[in-house]
Amino acid sequence: MEKQTENGPTTNTIPRPTNPMVTPLLTDLYQYTMAYAYWKAGKHHERAVFDLFFRRSPFGGEYTVFAGLEECIRFIANFKFTEEEINFIRDALPGTCEEGFLDYLRQVDCSEVEVYAIAEGSVVFPRVPLIRVEGPVAVAQLLETTLVNLVNYASLVATNAARHRIVAGKSKMLLEFGLRRAQGPDGGISASRYCYLGGFDATSNVAAGRLFGIPLKGTHSHAFVSSFMSPDEIVEKSLCSADGSTTCQDFVGLVHTWLNKIQRTRLSIGSFGDTNLSELAAFTSYALAFPNNFLALVDTYDVLRSGIPNFCAVALALNDLRYKAIGVRLDSGDLAYLSCEARKFFQAIEKEFGVPDFGTMSIAASNDLNEETLDHLKKQGHEVDAFGIGTYLVTCYAQAALGCVFKLVEINNQPRMKLSEDVSKVSIPCKKRCYRLYGKEGYALVDLMVGENEPAPKVCTNQ
Repeated sequence: MEKQTENGPTTNTIPRPTNPMVTPLLTDLYQYTMAYAYWKAGKHHERAVFDLFFRRSPFGGEYTVFAGLEECIRFIANFKFTEEEINFIRDALPGTCEEGFLDYLRQVDCSEVEVYAIAEGSVVFPRVPLIRVEGPVAVAQLLETTLVNLVNYASLVATNAARHRIVAGKSKMLLEFGLRRAQGPDGGISASRYCYLGGFDATSNVAAGRLFGIPLKGTHSHAFVSSFMSPDEIVEKSLCSADGSTTCQDFVGLVHTWLNKIQRTRLSIGSFGDTNLSELAAFTSYALAFPNNFLALVDTYDVLRSGIPNFCAVALALNDLRYKAIGVRLDSGDLAYLSCEARKFFQAIEKEFGVPDFGTMSIAASNDLNEETLDHLKKQGHEVDAFGIGTYLVTCYAQAALGCVFKLVEINNQPRMKLSEDVSKVSIPCKKRCYRLYGKEGYALVDLMVGENEPAPKVCTNQ
C-alpha cells in the first residue's frame, strides 16, 4: 500500500496480515451500521479512545500470555477498502445507503489512528489494557471485531501452551501435534504459531514451519509400520557409513544379526521371544531412509516384547555405521511404566554391548496428553524426554474463549464508562497509563493503572 506525503508516495513496509481473509470485511455487521450512523450524525471524525482487555484469566488461572499483536498491527497498517468490498457493503447495509458514506469509506485508512500496546508475549492480567486504540470513532469502531478476533484465540492458546510448559518443566521437549484436530486451517496455523510463542519447542505443521520459522518434528505413523509384511519387501539394502568410508551391502542382515544377539542375551524386562518381523522391516526401511534421524513408533504391536527390541536392533546396526539413533515414541498404554521399562532396556543395552549414551536414548510420548496428564506422569515418575501434544492443546478444550472486549473509554477528551448490574462488566473510564511495579529483589509485585494525567509512581529509595 502506498501513502501520499508532501514528498510524494511512500511504500508501507509493514506486511499484510498472514491470513488473506483478514480484511475490513472480517467484522460484524453492526460495526458498519454504527459507522453509517456516526457518519449521518456528523460524529465520525470525533476522537475516541478504546481499550482492548479481558476480564478474567483463562483455565481458572492467574495470568495470560498476550499474543496476536503483530497481526493486529499488520491489519491496521494495511486497512483500506477495495471497490469490490464497498459494493458489497452497499448491498449488505439495511435500507438505503447514501453514496456519500461509500465515498467516505473509499478514502478511509488508519493514518489518524494511534496504537499503544503491551509487548507481545508478555504475561498480562485482567482489566489491564492490552491494546489502546486512539482515532476517529468510526474508524476505531470498524477495527474492533477484527482486533478482538486476532487477540482472543492467540492469547488463549499461547497461555495454554505456557501452562503445559510450566507443568512439564524446562528440561522436557514439548511438540505441538494438533493440526489434524484444530478448528480448520487457520486454527491449525495459529495454534502452531502461538504455542511456539507460549513455550513449545517445535511443531509437526509444515506450513507453520515455512511461514514462521518454527522447528519441525515428526517421524512416522502406525500406518507406516503396519504397511510392511516382511523384510523381503526391502529392495535397497545397502547403507553408506556416516563418515562415507565404508558401505554395508546388507543392512537388513546386520539388523537381524543384532536382533539375534539381543535375544541371546535375554536383556528384556520380562522375557520376549520372536519379535514382529513386519515391524522390524518397517523400522529398518525407515532407518535406511533417515539414518541420521531414526526415531521409531514402537507401540503398533507390543511395546516391550517387540517394539523396543526391534528398535534396539536397528539402532545398534546404525551404530556400527557410526550413526546415532534418536529414540522411540510411545502413543498408547501406561506411558509412565512403559517409558521406565524402555529406559531400563536402553541402559542394559549400553552396559552389555558397550555403546556410549545408548541408555540416554530419547523417549517421546503422545496419546491425548493434556496439562492434567502431564502432572499425573510427573507424580508417578517417568522417563519421557519429549511430549507430543495435540487435541487438548490446540482446541483449548478446558476453555473455549478468552473473552476479550473492546470498550470506549474516552471521546472528545471526555471519559466514558459502561455501567452494568454485573459489576465485572463495568468498564474503567478514561485514557490510562499502566505500570508494572517491582520489588527490590527484582520480582514483579503488581500492575498499576493510573489516569493519563495522573503522576507516575515513584521509586522507593528507603532500605
